[in-house]
Amino acid sequence: MKINIYYGGRGLVDDPSLFVLEKMQAVFTELNIKYERFNLFEDKNKITTLSQTITDADAVIMATTVEWLGMGGYLQLLLDSCWLYADKSKISNVYMFPVVMSKTYGEKDVELAIIKSWEMIGGIAHRGVCAYVENTTDFEFNQKYNHMIEKAAEDIYRTVQKKRVPFPSSSLTIKNKVMKDFVEFTPQESKQLSKYAADDTFVKTQKKDIESLASIYKEMMTDEEQGGDDYYIDVLKKHFAGKSGYSGSYQISIIDKNKDISLDIDAQKLDIKYDKNPDADVNMRLKKEVFDKIVAGKITFHGAFMTGDMITKGDFRSLRMLDDLFTFNK
Repeated sequence: MKINIYYGGRGLVDDPSLFVLEKMQAVFTELNIKYERFNLFEDKNKITTLSQTITDADAVIMATTVEWLGMGGYLQLLLDSCWLYADKSKISNVYMFPVVMSKTYGEKDVELAIIKSWEMIGGIAHRGVCAYVENTTDFEFNQKYNHMIEKAAEDIYRTVQKKRVPFPSSSLTIKNKVMKDFVEFTPQESKQLSKYAADDTFVKTQKKDIESLASIYKEMMTDEEQGGDDYYIDVLKKHFAGKSGYSGSYQISIIDKNKDISLDIDAQKLDIKYDKNPDADVNMRLKKEVFDKIVAGKITFHGAFMTGDMITKGDFRSLRMLDDLFTFNK
């Protein structure tokens, strides 16, 4: 028989849960029961992978101390990872006993929450040790309480050894309904996923990839709303004013959209198309964000060049003419 103990407290010296676990471990030693304790506050970066260790045990003890409200983040994270990554077929044979001590109100609620969570995951839940402790020292030196803890440890041994079956619970029915639309992974897939979830570098990379994809889709939607590929040419046509007696050629390259726009201007006539014109009087390179500001009248072509937002080669007098040829600010 093997028992895994998962301590979800903060490891404080006067934590009553630690005292209870030490007493129970002493009993397990006397009964020649193999046990292993995991302090989640020490393994907080590996909590997700600890769900894989549960399936190697015959029983587990989920221990925590209620310091202000609820079971605490470490133990909740462990239960979450069990739901997501643990081998449910193996957990169905694992007994769970909660150890919930409280220095404030709510130990019964937390004990019930742990039991319900374990049943939802599919394991076998039994009552463990649950108590309110006003003074840790008084609790530790109370012989009646010590005896009750030892008896609870012995009951854990008997329950697992005899494979006692609890009464049926509605939590199992709810679990089956919830799991209908839940994708079940193979044990190998679950183990690999739990490792990925515990890898901070992998998680950060995934978040960046998701943010990058979201940004790309957002830009695609914005482009579509603006008119797609026709937007760049249509907006220039719409605001073209022309100038009598002037002629010139321009190349506008929107670098982050891979768009090259060729403009040939002859007085009031504008010939515009997607094309490269290396012989243009002025060649301009800018990002779409800068292009949008120009066509919105927020900045001018010359202003974008002066601030360094647009790289320009060619006749700079012809560049200044662009702000007269197009009336974006009107």
